Amino acid sequence: MISRIDHVVVNCRDVEAMAAWYERVLGFEREEFFGPIRRIALKFGQQKINLRPSGTSNWMTGKVDPPGAMDLCFITDGPIDAAIERLGAQGIDIIHGPVAQRGALGEMTSIYFRDPEGNLLEIASYGSG
Repeated sequence: MISRIDHVVVNCRDVEAMAAWYERVLGFEREEFFGPIRRIALKFGQQKINLRPSGTSNWMTGKVDPPGAMDLCFITDGPIDAAIERLGAQGIDIIHGPVAQRGALGEMTSIYFRDPEGNLLEIASYGSG
């Protein structure tokens, strides 16, 4: 019945700062929507992340909406060393890894770091390193 995840919503204190960070650090593409409320999405591959201001009453979300509560894993097609280099060049501290993990498709190598709101982010490679 379910074939993939289309998007996730990340609750934020500062949507603009988060959008700029994801664009700069991970190379995501910004997409803005205007209507009753302005929405910002970050596109990558065939997915996107919607950035939702915490406490927004006219944007349906989970029962609680604390910023910094997400744990997201992104897959890179390249070697994990390229991700480590990119994060280092952006001044991002890796807090764990590289370490072997088991993902949806099997064995992978992962690194962990945090975004400006404190969400735990993982970049993983199913390649050899």
